[in-house]
Amino acid sequence: METGEKIVVTCALPYANGPLHVGHIRSTYLPADIYYRYLKLNKKNAVFVCATDEHGTPITVRAEKEGKTPQEIASRYHDLIKKDFDGLNINFDIFSRTSTETNTKNAQEFFTVANERGYIYVKEVDQYYCPKCKRFLPDRYVEGKCPYCGAEGARGDHCEVCGKVLDHLDEPHCLICGSTPILKKTKHWFFKLTDFKEQLNDFLSKKELSENVKNYAVTWLDKLQDWCITRDLNWGVPVPVEGAEGKVLYVWWDAPIGYISATEEWGQNVGKDGLEYWRSGKIIHFIGKDIIYHHALFWPAMLMAHGKYKLPHTIIAGEYLSLEGKKMSTSRNWVVWVSDFLQNYPADYLRYYLTIASPLNTDMDFSWNEFEARVNNELSDVLGNFVHRVLIFTKKFFNGEVPKPGEYDQRDKDVLEKINEAKDDVSKLIEQFNFMDALKKIMELAKIGNQYMNEKEPWKNEKERANVVYVCLNIVKALSGLLYPFLPSTAEKIMEQLNTPLITEWADLDSLLEPSHKIGEPSPLVKKIEIKNA
Repeated sequence: METGEKIVVTCALPYANGPLHVGHIRSTYLPADIYYRYLKLNKKNAVFVCATDEHGTPITVRAEKEGKTPQEIASRYHDLIKKDFDGLNINFDIFSRTSTETNTKNAQEFFTVANERGYIYVKEVDQYYCPKCKRFLPDRYVEGKCPYCGAEGARGDHCEVCGKVLDHLDEPHCLICGSTPILKKTKHWFFKLTDFKEQLNDFLSKKELSENVKNYAVTWLDKLQDWCITRDLNWGVPVPVEGAEGKVLYVWWDAPIGYISATEEWGQNVGKDGLEYWRSGKIIHFIGKDIIYHHALFWPAMLMAHGKYKLPHTIIAGEYLSLEGKKMSTSRNWVVWVSDFLQNYPADYLRYYLTIASPLNTDMDFSWNEFEARVNNELSDVLGNFVHRVLIFTKKFFNGEVPKPGEYDQRDKDVLEKINEAKDDVSKLIEQFNFMDALKKIMELAKIGNQYMNEKEPWKNEKERANVVYVCLNIVKALSGLLYPFLPSTAEKIMEQLNTPLITEWADLDSLLEPSHKIGEPSPLVKKIEIKNA
């Protein structure tokens, strides 16, 4: 039975404009899934929510180029992204969309409440207008040279080369028709982000926030500006105020509200009040480093302006993943797409490598040679070898039944105690969001089992054979439960070969197998790989 306070675990909403690559998985979705699986094993009253982010100009630009509707583009990628998550065993309680009626309702309510409380105002601004298309051009509909660094392809509001926020471009052109736009007066609605500087400073001083989030967000406090939260588009959440016809709420306004909407929709599906989780629960966000200031500044300020929901308890931001020493680039196809990976390797191989190779709060480089070495030398030679040899030994010498141990010597006792230590250590590390060291602790337990078996030599020491096999079988059982948050498919295979039920409670990880229990059929747990042209 679930107990304790309500917990919401969210993942940054993947943008419905393309499939997922391994950088997305490493920074955000895998650590969140590991943490949530651990919470559920501890019977926590937690919900795991996500959605596709479906508004904004990249989708409308793609739709116009392909002759599709924005809804068609968003639906295509929602389904592809969901397939990638399913393939990696990243299992949300709900995987919604920001284009739902629920999210439209909530995004408009956030705007209305903030407006009524005096946190929104109208301002006339200069914006690019295309005389040929006869419309104002939002961010990505206009490109040109950056006035600061001269880079080509700078967008209407941002240069990706030098990182500057832009209010004009050199040599601008309309992305749709190619003609030269003009600057023209129009009105937009602004959120008084600057009103929340002191409250945001207090929020960023919370001890629960991770250091990389604090350090990054604090540098932005002195740069705060009021935030334009409307755009000239037809695709998006309509601005719920007179005089805003033809405008929608900016995608970064309605996207984080999608966390709340998804939780509300989940509650409706299971007969719970999903919004109560936001009114009284603990909110834990998993995101990538590139959207820290959205989640540590904009989003908390929106929640403060609304006033009815809890601020994030913590924000876990995964750092960047490069590929073979170079920055990943979707435009140059210098990425490892999840769908391509899953055609060649089991999901747990990726889950293992992305977790074990680097702490989440530092950058990591994806190397195919290292991936091969980790799978073969660790996952196969350490974990797979230990599990398989113990089960084969049980079949050969005890007819597949758990032997009854005799009197333990000190070495037997010490090794059994390692199971309890591993359970406690892994628990503490997961709760500190230190997933790399937690997985290393689990692999250490497999190494301890291998060393113990080699020292005792049960194949020629008949007197100690029952004790050694009994202890090793219980290490295998513990490994299956400890691994479940990290490598769920591998954990389930071990449980199947042990012929034990799926572990459903963390508290049961140190319970011992009953003598005479009949194990299942052993089979190799991890197949070695060979990367060609790695």
